[in-house]
Amino acid sequence: MIFIAGFSYLLGSIPFGYLLLRIFRGEDVRQSGSGNIGATNVSRRSPGLGALTLLLDGLKGATAVMLAAQLSGGMSGIKTYEPLAIAAFFAVAGHVFPVWLRFRGGKGVATAFGSFLLITPKTVLLTIGVFALLVVLFRYVSLGSIVAVALFPLFALRALHRDSRTFVFIAATSLLIIARHGGNLRRIYAGTESRIGVKRA
Repeated sequence: MIFIAGFSYLLGSIPFGYLLLRIFRGEDVRQSGSGNIGATNVSRRSPGLGALTLLLDGLKGATAVMLAAQLSGGMSGIKTYEPLAIAAFFAVAGHVFPVWLRFRGGKGVATAFGSFLLITPKTVLLTIGVFALLVVLFRYVSLGSIVAVALFPLFALRALHRDSRTFVFIAATSLLIIARHGGNLRRIYAGTESRIGVKRA
């Protein structure tokens, strides 16, 4: 478990958004927009690099889970999803608090998506549906993300046959992501958060 946690953290801490913008544009993504190293902020400078960041951030979460599965006997023979949930949590923690960037990272949504898509794909698809519905109704991407992430552990608990130990790590991952959206929550409350299709005056 210690190896899985450590490897997953180091894998998750690879700052793809920072590296891509630095290599291809000579810019520091932390000095623009929200200062976040995630795909959304990268896309403000380069949509193409933002899409690539999204893909790579998701892949590092998926890779961490796949390694945990192999060390636990493979996806088909695994008896508990706890090692996979541990890998997912630490991969997200690495993305949020990357050791290479003085622990200033992203929000972890893409990394969590890549991780949990392998653990409980039907739950991820259900969560995406909730996200999409909220974005259509309220036009806040951040609100859709926050509510979907908050509901995900409850959806997953049923899908994983009420495995309480796995649930703890899934819930911890969701709480970490929600905590990273604190600024978005404050802006939503103040009415200053960006909305899709609405230009600021």
